[in-house]
Amino acid sequence: MEGNSPRLWPYTPSNSPVALAQGSVFFCSSEVIPLQSPSQSDEEVLAGQTLQSYCGDFSSESKTVEELLAEHGAASMQERRPFLLLGELANPYRLQDIGVGPLPIYTVRLSGLCRTYADSLDNREITPGVHHITLARTHGWWEKTHLALATIEQMKQMVVWLDQGRKGRWKPVKPAEGLLHFESGTLLPPTTEDIVWDGHVESVQAEEPNFSGPQIDLKQVMVPVHAQYGGYDNRGRLARCAHIGQRDFHENMFRRGSSKKWADILDIC
Repeated sequence: MEGNSPRLWPYTPSNSPVALAQGSVFFCSSEVIPLQSPSQSDEEVLAGQTLQSYCGDFSSESKTVEELLAEHGAASMQERRPFLLLGELANPYRLQDIGVGPLPIYTVRLSGLCRTYADSLDNREITPGVHHITLARTHGWWEKTHLALATIEQMKQMVVWLDQGRKGRWKPVKPAEGLLHFESGTLLPPTTEDIVWDGHVESVQAEEPNFSGPQIDLKQVMVPVHAQYGGYDNRGRLARCAHIGQRDFHENMFRRGSSKKWADILDIC
């Protein structure tokens, strides 16, 4: 669907957050433009200006991201900061609804952290509702997700939308654990059989694939977490989005467990 209007992007609230972009894209109100990654950076870890410069060098068939931002009258890379899009916020259809404006979005790999369902329900558009996604630690885990280079105002818009008019439900934080890398290829997460549960802690007993892109300083990246209820507690275990779909989670797990406080599942700076 890349290259088409955001309104043509597949979206069903009952199946949120699929379908998400398979590769990096430039989102704007009229089009979703595929992006190609630049050559590898010489920097060991990208942060601040080096991250802005690297992200600005991603390109469409004819223009860099920096040039696309200028063409659409949007804020330059120097005015943007990294913001993780863990679920529905990475869907172009939803971004169009929120009205965030031009936004470069990149595929990245989380290591040591997983996407998991928040113990909450958003029933604004559909009954019974949508379960949004938050972040939690899992030693040895890896999976693909999305990173935006957003202005402060765009970040506020996305958090306000998650809050559903109730300020403080979602909180933007900077993770103090885990790793983040650009990811350009296909990446399958660990299987359910790879996860070991000792009755207290889950961990992955499998070797992580080699990285395909440079590392990003995760401590400089903002991510919204559910500050009120945190992540869903499935009898001590997490409900990982990579293994459990939205509908399956709602019908077979939600309200049959409790919640893990966000401070217990993620260390922040």
